[in-house]
Amino acid sequence: MDKQTVTIYDVAREADVSMATVSRVVNGNPNVKPATRKKVLDVIERLDYRPNAVARGLASKKTTTVGVIIPDVTNIYFSALARGIDDIAMMYKYNIILTNSDENGRKEVQVLNTLMAKQVDGIVFMGNDISDEVRKEFERTKTPIVLAGCVDDQDQMPSVNIDYTAAVEEATKNLIDHGNERVAFVSGSLDYPINRDYRLKGYKQALKKAGLRYDDKLVFETDYSYKAGQLLQPALQSVNATAAVIGDDELAAGVMNGVTDAGLSVPDDFEIITSNDTKLTEMVRPKMSSITQPLYDIGAVAMRLLTKLMNNEPVENKTVLLPYGLMKRASTH
Repeated sequence: MDKQTVTIYDVAREADVSMATVSRVVNGNPNVKPATRKKVLDVIERLDYRPNAVARGLASKKTTTVGVIIPDVTNIYFSALARGIDDIAMMYKYNIILTNSDENGRKEVQVLNTLMAKQVDGIVFMGNDISDEVRKEFERTKTPIVLAGCVDDQDQMPSVNIDYTAAVEEATKNLIDHGNERVAFVSGSLDYPINRDYRLKGYKQALKKAGLRYDDKLVFETDYSYKAGQLLQPALQSVNATAAVIGDDELAAGVMNGVTDAGLSVPDDFEIITSNDTKLTEMVRPKMSSITQPLYDIGAVAMRLLTKLMNNEPVENKTVLLPYGLMKRASTH
C-alpha cells in the first residue's frame, strides 16, 4: 500500500476498530484500552500511517503549525534564536515551517503570503527591518505575529529584544574609558531602525556623556558579512579610529582579522566590542569582547508569547525586553 494513500480508514479496517478509536490513539486520548491501543499502534507502524496534519487542521480549524521567517539562516545570531523558538514550539506541540527571506522586502511579503496560504496559526518574524510592504501585510492579517530580535519603531507589534540603545551606550563608554577618543561605530544599513534609532543613538549618548564630539566619519554602514569587515581596515585607519563597536559578530571577526593583517595588534593598537555574543566570539583569536544577549531566550520567549496570542490568553506586556550584559574578553583591555 502506498504510504501516501494510507488513511485513518485503512488503519481502522486493519485493526478492526472504529475510526474514532484510531483518532483517540493518534491524539493520545487516555480512554482507550491498552490492548486496543497496542493493536492500533502496531497497524500504524506496519502501514507507516502518518496523520494528515492539513486534514486534521481542517477538522479542528487549527494546523498547529507556526511559520518562522529568518533573514539569513546562515547567520549564527538568527539560528541561535531559531533554536529557542523550535524547542518551545515542540513543547507546545506546534510544527515549524522555517523560511529564509534574504533580508529582501519583496521576498518577505512573498514568504509571508506563502505561510498564510498554508494556514499557519502564527508567525515569528526575525529581521533587521520591517518594510512598509511587510507592515501592510501584518496589519491586514488576523494571524498573530511576534517579532524576535527585531524592533518595531512604531511600537505596534508584540516583540522580544534587549535594550539595544543602553547596550551600545555601555559598550561605547567602556571603550572611551580605556582612553579611546576615536571609537568607530560599525553596523549594517542605517536604513534599519535597529541600527539608526537604537544602536547609533546609544553610541551618540556615550560620546555626549564623555564630552566627545560626534563625527559621522567614524560611522560605517556595511553588509553583515565577514568579507565586508575585512575590507574596512583602510577606511578605519584613514579616520584614525583606535576602537570599534560592531553590530554583528561575523562582521566583527572580519574587522579584527583585517586590522591584524595590516600589522596592528588587537587590543593594543585597536580594541573591539561586538554585539551578539554568538559562539563565534569564543572561536576567534583573540576572543572577542561582546554585548551579551540571551539569544536562545529571545527565541523561546517570542514563541511562548505567540502561543498565548494564538490561544487568546491575556498578555500583559507585548513588548518584552530581556537583560543584556557586557562580556570582556581579549579584544579589549
